[in-house]
Amino acid sequence: MKKKIFLIFLTILIPVFLFFAYFFVGRVSPAKEITFGVNFSQWHAENLGLDWKKAYSALLEDLRVKNLKVAFQWDLVEPEKDVFYFEDLDWQVKEAENHGAKIIPIIGIKTSRWPECHVPNWAVNLNKKEQQKEILEIIEEIVLRYRDSEAIKYWQVENEPLFKFGCTWADKNFLKEEIELVKRLDSKNRSIIISDSGEWSLWISAAKLGDMVGTTLYKKVWFSLSLEKFPFIHKKIGFYLDYPFPAAFYGRKAQLIEKIFGKKVICVELQAEPWGKVLLYDSPLLEQEKTMNLEQFKYNINFAKKTGFDEIYLWGGEWWYWIKEKQGKPEIWQEAKNLFQEK
Repeated sequence: MKKKIFLIFLTILIPVFLFFAYFFVGRVSPAKEITFGVNFSQWHAENLGLDWKKAYSALLEDLRVKNLKVAFQWDLVEPEKDVFYFEDLDWQVKEAENHGAKIIPIIGIKTSRWPECHVPNWAVNLNKKEQQKEILEIIEEIVLRYRDSEAIKYWQVENEPLFKFGCTWADKNFLKEEIELVKRLDSKNRSIIISDSGEWSLWISAAKLGDMVGTTLYKKVWFSLSLEKFPFIHKKIGFYLDYPFPAAFYGRKAQLIEKIFGKKVICVELQAEPWGKVLLYDSPLLEQEKTMNLEQFKYNINFAKKTGFDEIYLWGGEWWYWIKEKQGKPEIWQEAKNLFQEK
């Protein structure tokens, strides 16, 4: 009996040990050259009280950003059913072209920035199938409009579509339909990115579906946990959390994805703005600085360089501009300028 217990113990312990040794011990080789980019959301910039065009132009002209990942929000593009408004996106794409920059459009229902699923008012009460029909139609409108632009680098279909967060439904079969539609429409056969959580996923499903995998990478966040289902507790708790995952955790996962699926992994969302108890728009600056300040900004970038990723998009360009213009604190903006203009 003791021998059986010992063997069972070994069969459990050895795989756990190997898992932790592979993902948590040692280092991966940094990429020889890293392409840095920035995420941008017109909607987010406006909610910060900014002139979004000035913020976008500052990224291109002052920071000299050459790679952008831009939210092509459904509710902004189709504010009324079958009534399309492309003026703002046309301007963003044209400005990128004029500055020799590349864009990754995020298209679909879930296109980043909370509440993430930016559904137009007229489509909110549609059922799932009706919404999906409309989503395919707006994707077709977007791809056909911008597929001939030299500024379009890849397509990102949805934002973390396999991570059930921020939307009322997730549907892998529908995601396949979206991917197939983009492939069929894009005459230049650009790669399609499927993004997933860097901390809470092994990226396997994303790798099966996309041509590339896009991962998030966060270091310091507000973590909340619901205890409402537990007897006699019925409340939520929250605290600031420093994620314990080392750089090798991300790099080794990327190596596995490349070996097994032949797919490249890039970082599409590196934390470079606060993640606090409430949204930025409602958070005092002192609270924001608990999860993002100049020291944390530098740390996150240096950490990301150690993962082995050769393409990294920072999350927070609108906030850097806000804290410079509205709060009189240009230090992070200047550090970003150093990053994008270093040779």
